[in-house]
Amino acid sequence: MPVWQKAHKLAIEVFNLTINLPRSEDYGLTSQIRKSSNGVAACIAEGFGRSTKKDKSNFYIIARGSSFETQNHLLYSNKVGYFETQITQRLFDEYNELIYELNKLIKSLE
Repeated sequence: MPVWQKAHKLAIEVFNLTINLPRSEDYGLTSQIRKSSNGVAACIAEGFGRSTKKDKSNFYIIARGSSFETQNHLLYSNKVGYFETQITQRLFDEYNELIYELNKLIKSLE
C-alpha cells in the first residue's frame, strides 16, 4: 500500500531525526515521537490485514490520530529548539499529506 510505504518512510525519518536528542529525553520526547510515528505505519498494516470494513476503518482512524500526535511532537521539538524549522515544516507537511490519504481510505470504507 502506498500509504503504508509513506508512513514507514516517515517513521524512519523521525527515528533518524531523534538520534541526536539529549539523553534526558530518552524516556520522554524521544520515546513518544518514535512510538507515535511508528504506530502510524503499524496501524495501517494491521488495518490492511483485517477482513471487515469496520475493522479496517478503525485502524486507519487510529493511524490518523497517531499522525496528528506525531505532528504535535514535531512542533514541540521545534519550539524548544531540538529540530530546525525547515525540517520540522517538511515533515509536518508530509504528515498532512498522509492524513489526507488516510481520510480518503476511511471514506472509501464507509
